[in-house]
Amino acid sequence: MYPELGQLALVLALLLAVLLSVVPLVGAITGRDSLQAFARPLASGVFVFIGLAFAILTHAFLVDDFSVAYVANNSNSMLPWYYKMSAVWGGHEGSLLLWILMLSAWILAVAVFSRRLPTVMISQVLSVLGMVAVGFLLFVIVTSNPFDRLLPNIPADGQDLNPLLQDVGLIMHPPMLYMGYVGFSVAFAFAIAALINGRLDAAWARWSRPWTTVAWSFLTIGIALGSWWAYYELGWGGWWFWDPVENASLLPWLSGTALMHSLAVTEKRGVFKSWTVLLAIVTFALSLLGTFLVRSGVLTSVHAFASDPERGSFLLALLGITVIGSLTLYAFRAQVVHVRARYGGLSREVFLLLNNVLLVSATLLVAIGTLYPLVLDYLNMGKLSIGEPFFNTTFTPLGVAAGLLLGAGIFSRWKKTDGGWLGRKLLWPLTISILASTAVVIGYGGFKPWAFIGVFTAMWVAVATFWDLWDKSSSRQGRWYGLKRQSRSYWGMVLGHLGLAIVMAGVTVVSNYGIERDVRMQPGDVAEVGDYRVVFNDIGERQGANFTAQYGSFDVFLDGEQVAELHPEKRQYPVGMSVMTEADIDAGLFRDIFVAIAERIDGDAWAIRLQYKPLVRWLWLGALVMAIGGFLAIADKRYRIKVRRQQESRAASPKIDGNPAEATS
Repeated sequence: MYPELGQLALVLALLLAVLLSVVPLVGAITGRDSLQAFARPLASGVFVFIGLAFAILTHAFLVDDFSVAYVANNSNSMLPWYYKMSAVWGGHEGSLLLWILMLSAWILAVAVFSRRLPTVMISQVLSVLGMVAVGFLLFVIVTSNPFDRLLPNIPADGQDLNPLLQDVGLIMHPPMLYMGYVGFSVAFAFAIAALINGRLDAAWARWSRPWTTVAWSFLTIGIALGSWWAYYELGWGGWWFWDPVENASLLPWLSGTALMHSLAVTEKRGVFKSWTVLLAIVTFALSLLGTFLVRSGVLTSVHAFASDPERGSFLLALLGITVIGSLTLYAFRAQVVHVRARYGGLSREVFLLLNNVLLVSATLLVAIGTLYPLVLDYLNMGKLSIGEPFFNTTFTPLGVAAGLLLGAGIFSRWKKTDGGWLGRKLLWPLTISILASTAVVIGYGGFKPWAFIGVFTAMWVAVATFWDLWDKSSSRQGRWYGLKRQSRSYWGMVLGHLGLAIVMAGVTVVSNYGIERDVRMQPGDVAEVGDYRVVFNDIGERQGANFTAQYGSFDVFLDGEQVAELHPEKRQYPVGMSVMTEADIDAGLFRDIFVAIAERIDGDAWAIRLQYKPLVRWLWLGALVMAIGGFLAIADKRYRIKVRRQQESRAASPKIDGNPAEATS
């Protein structure tokens, strides 16, 4: 009976989403406050019923209800309870339900935390989000119902969850990733609402900016968790493979980064409105594109869940309606977006514009490299493989250029910057960056051109950020007072830029100075990787919750002293007859020693993968620092104080055309 209640809850959520997409919008257009008042209750109702459906599906997994087809296909009675919970989103239908749950949570958050915004704007924003919810609820109910029954032939046990997904990374990675994906729908909804009512001003940018930053921060964490999972779980030791599904999450992150900076300029100077609106539309469209790639069956990957053409057609239609409809509205409202402004060639506006151009170029590059082979294959024009060499060769120069511009742009001023003053300002940071980069590359084993360029770019961003912080902390009351008076938004920017520098340093060093060796070893053998000696002691067996494993015992030595004992495994899952490699890693802030067991060669001899990974942890540390910077930025006082002042001003001001007089433009 519970699955039927879950199905009913989805249908009721769909009905409420239809009302949410229509009633408040009609109220906003006609000026009827009574209709606009329905927006928040309807948003709450959508969340409640989608949450109920998700809870019912989770219950079905926990109690091993194999009468539900989705549970039978993605779980097993031997599966530990925590993996049963993560199995809820381990397949196509459940992952879509999680996507919709996240969307309903964002809708509820907008309804709850935007009470001081104009009622007309919030009614339109929630209506647009309701339309998105309608599309995805229809998709789930019509093509991807997670509550379909297997009656009357109920299996005695399930087919088990993909062993690759039986990992703590899967528990955290999809929810974080989806929070970012879906969160960009709020920025999209604000942009569409602003186009509808012609309110593309600084206040609109201020309202939209924190939601965009939160979504970007969650997506950053989600991508980092996915990279971390791939690094230790797949047994290859790689942290990014330029897999099309990996790229599907990178695309909205790149355009979302450009959107954040464009919103900052629109809020501060009232310019870049066209950029901002188009980036909001494109970023959400890329989130939908990622959903299409993963769940349409056009890709074969451990990340990909569906192979039904009907599902792909539905998602493609939804993507087409979103893009065409929003761009058509943009075209009709182009006069609202147009703005004239003057600024010098070395102003902060120009540096931010150039960085946005580079970010958009990188987005297009990754999109072309990802989609072009798929289009060729679909048109029966042959198969083409575009892999790591293409992306590394073309993406790296854009990343370096963006970093160099970022470091210089930190010192520029709004409207106009004197070239001589800027040159003098950059001289010492430039000198320090060159010297420090030279020392780093020599210390890691010798000069390599791209290694020096990458490390220099990272140093340049970091030194410029610290130098700017030192300048801004100058105060008659002392440096500590000067630091304390900086806004949380500024500190968020500092952490964001430092996080990027950390990531760039990690990427450069591990890519240029990492060592990988595939060796044949048997108990008693010794192999070297970098400055480390690895001793293969023996191999044993153990029994897991739902698998058996052969595990190796390895001692790692540096300069004659033991630094680690590692136990990589080769696991056999009897239900799905799967064999998985579980690497073991001696992790450190400055290096990882990675050991994985591949295949038995003959007798006691095994193929062993040994890797030395300098600074690889900096990839995920830097991403975490960037995300923390984003969360810190949205805690800035101006997002609370100014809207409070605006509310007080509205109470004392007359209404114009049904809208309160603007107080914070």
